[in-house]
Amino acid sequence: MMPVEETRGQVRALGWTGASLLMAVLLVACGETPDPAASSPAAAPKPVAAQSAPEPAGPLEILSVLSVEHEVDVLAQRDGVVVEIHQDQGSTVKRGALLAQMDDRELVAQLDRARADLASAESNVKYNEAEVQARQAALRRATEMRRQGLNSDADLEEAEFRAKGAAFDLEAWKSVVERNQANLRVLGLELEKTQIRAPFDGAVIRRYVQRGQNVLKDEKVFRVGEMHPLRVRFLVPESQGRAPRVGDAVELKLASDGEQAYKARIEKVSPTVDPASGSYEVSAQMDGAPPGLRPGMAVRILWPRANPQ
Repeated sequence: MMPVEETRGQVRALGWTGASLLMAVLLVACGETPDPAASSPAAAPKPVAAQSAPEPAGPLEILSVLSVEHEVDVLAQRDGVVVEIHQDQGSTVKRGALLAQMDDRELVAQLDRARADLASAESNVKYNEAEVQARQAALRRATEMRRQGLNSDADLEEAEFRAKGAAFDLEAWKSVVERNQANLRVLGLELEKTQIRAPFDGAVIRRYVQRGQNVLKDEKVFRVGEMHPLRVRFLVPESQGRAPRVGDAVELKLASDGEQAYKARIEKVSPTVDPASGSYEVSAQMDGAPPGLRPGMAVRILWPRANPQ
């Protein structure tokens, strides 16, 4: 082997490259395999470029359901027994259509009696009107006779008393007529409450009662809803897309059908943003009455995404 001092002198003379070769030769001579990583300077790590997630293509899809403006439970307005069912689930009805009839026999009897009482009171009013006229005529004669000295003051006072009494009786009977008329109106309203009617044009969505069932006031008897125009309400993230305006068009598709597209027009935009979700509510109404669409169907609103900054 070469002396160490001589080897160090050769390393300094050959420089780094020569020294590396010399060390490799020495290691081979000693029976060792040189390590390439140890014989060359460490390679500097290459910087990795930061990659941002690609923006999804296409419009933003917002899930919602189709709805209508009016869909309510029709409540019983009084206690009673349902005697007839005129409309069933799925029936198309007009506003005011009779849905069911409750037992009204007692009210009809009360109404007949109230009409008879009213007729009697009206007859008494007519009689007292004639009585007032007669008493006033008698008072005029008594006054003239007293002026001529043909009767006494007592006769004149009695004529005045009778005339005033007849006028009071007439007013009393007029009050009876008014009271009977009010009673008739009340009974008429109660009779109308036995007729369960549709509050608007639409369809019977559900029937809660059966014929012969005893229902209580404010108990649900039917559910009635409109079938069109169809509306859709959805939440739009504040960071997505342009600010919507009333009258703008929006495209939507059924959640179960990705082919057929429908149009709707924005009719309401919430002026505030929900701080929890960072979204605002938009309401749109569909154009026309597309066949096959019904309230409650799930839809996807295709909302344009925001342009990248």
